[in-house]
Amino acid sequence: MPTPIEVEVNGDIEKAFKNLKKKMAFEGIFKELKRRRYYEKPSEEKKRKREEAERRRIKKIRRFTAQSKGRRFANVRVVSKEANEDERS
Repeated sequence: MPTPIEVEVNGDIEKAFKNLKKKMAFEGIFKELKRRRYYEKPSEEKKRKREEAERRRIKKIRRFTAQSKGRRFANVRVVSKEANEDERS
């Protein structure tokens, strides 16, 4: 069972609701709800997870190259093997 998200209400409901939405977004609840709105075939799920992992990998490489160059961000383009094969076809 997931842990409940708690937000303090100090008289201002609007601010508490805003904080709740922020916490839910950080936890990934909105993304999960959107994803579960419709059935996702197992092949589509595998493809989505593979693409997400690829994005995380590229982000990690960019961050590492930026740190090694002493800058926060670097203009690095990483091309996956699959993209190269698609371009050749």
